[in-house]
Amino acid sequence: MPNASVLEQKKAVVAELIEKLKAAQAGVLVDYRGLTVEEDTKLRAQLREAGVEYKVVKNTLTRFAIKEVGYDEMDEQLNGPTSLAISADDPVAPAKIISDFAKNNENLTIKAGFLDGKVISLDEIKTLANTPSKDVLIAKIMGSLNSPISALARTLQALIDNGVEPADIQKEAPAEEAAPAAEVVEEAAAPAEAPVAEEAPAEEAAPAEETAPEAE
Repeated sequence: MPNASVLEQKKAVVAELIEKLKAAQAGVLVDYRGLTVEEDTKLRAQLREAGVEYKVVKNTLTRFAIKEVGYDEMDEQLNGPTSLAISADDPVAPAKIISDFAKNNENLTIKAGFLDGKVISLDEIKTLANTPSKDVLIAKIMGSLNSPISALARTLQALIDNGVEPADIQKEAPAEEAAPAAEVVEEAAAPAEAPVAEEAPAEEAAPAEETAPEAE
């Protein structure tokens, strides 16, 4: 029977594993049996670069941890050499990197996985692995947001290349905006010409004044 010191160490390991599983957005259990030291080092480097934590775990202690967080369905997969890859920031990275690496390394096998607090099947892990990574998705979103700005920048640059300065564009803009106002003034002034036709009879009466001397 293990002494008190060993038990405390195991409890500490389980407690730490529980906290990591709770904080993780996603993770996968892996059978690494058969990987060479070189292959294992390469895999760890890829996972570390993506911010994925990867470590070999003991099946007995991991059983306690997964039961505590509600991942009991993975219990039957906890046999043989087991390692755990988890990420607190990127839900795609663990499955994607492990799956891509396994395509060229048959000795690496995915046992089980979880996503957002739920155990997922191997088919769901494969689907998750084919999803664009977080960085790729962010790049696509930023690209779509920047496209109108980029189009405007290209238009302005084309104008400048053709000899039109930005200052000239600003000067010309008010003149174009003022054009409708000028049309309104002309339209408003048009009705004022109508009364001119009504004054014509006054001009025809003028000859009557010229015959006044004959009356004398």
